[in-house]
Amino acid sequence: MTAGLNIAALARRTGVAPDTLRKWEQRYHILQPARTAGGQRRYSQRDVARVEWLRERLREGYRIGEAASLLGEAPVEPAASPREELRRILDAVEHGDPAEIGALLDQAFALDDLERILTRTVRPLLEAVGELWQRGRVTVAQEHLLSEAVRSRLAHLLADAGGGVRGAAVLACAPGERHELGLMTAAIALRREGWKVAYLGSDTPVADALALAERISARLLGISLAMRERGAALEQALREPRRPADLAIILGGGGATPELAGRVGAAWWGTDPRRAVSALRASPR
Repeated sequence: MTAGLNIAALARRTGVAPDTLRKWEQRYHILQPARTAGGQRRYSQRDVARVEWLRERLREGYRIGEAASLLGEAPVEPAASPREELRRILDAVEHGDPAEIGALLDQAFALDDLERILTRTVRPLLEAVGELWQRGRVTVAQEHLLSEAVRSRLAHLLADAGGGVRGAAVLACAPGERHELGLMTAAIALRREGWKVAYLGSDTPVADALALAERISARLLGISLAMRERGAALEQALREPRRPADLAIILGGGGATPELAGRVGAAWWGTDPRRAVSALRASPR
């Protein structure tokens, strides 16, 4: 006998009507029920989580087709732990399997809280792939498969124009710097804290970022530096333009150091965006 919920029980658990659940299953294939010997559908806890995730996206203003596309159709079984989740994604990267990478990321984003996804999945995942690349276990192409898969999911979260309670923040990568995933997670974390984020992305001239910060009266300019050899150029760029007097500058990323931050009159958040968010949360508005 197959365990699980029938559609009436699934509807009670999720607050979504049975007719709507059937439509979602048939049209968007977002549920994968098992079948009893008599052919009746039985829904798992994974199906419950997927329906609840879709329900929340609809409340945020997504159309059902958009939300279902984000959720993905791959029937991936949930990982038993964050460690297993990380291992499975890394295995997919080493095998160069874009479909599996996408399915596992979709599952992670769909079935867990965003803050936990950013801190216990995305950040350790990117660090682990960077280490594998340095050891020659993955190629640049494999690293790019993962980076683009993560980037596409973070970009959708960044498309939300909300926030602004705590003020405006401009986030940019240093000139010549194209590694922006850490900056994207910082932008999402700040937006969730009530900041209105102007996200400029990779390879941004410092003068342009400062000019925008002044134009929108931003309280914060965050600059990401992944490659330490670009530090001297960033230091020179930050010395030249005139800065708004009340603008705080924060440097982050693997290439930024406390010493560099000190020389240019900036704060330092290291490689963990939570460090900056925590400090900003404690500061007066």
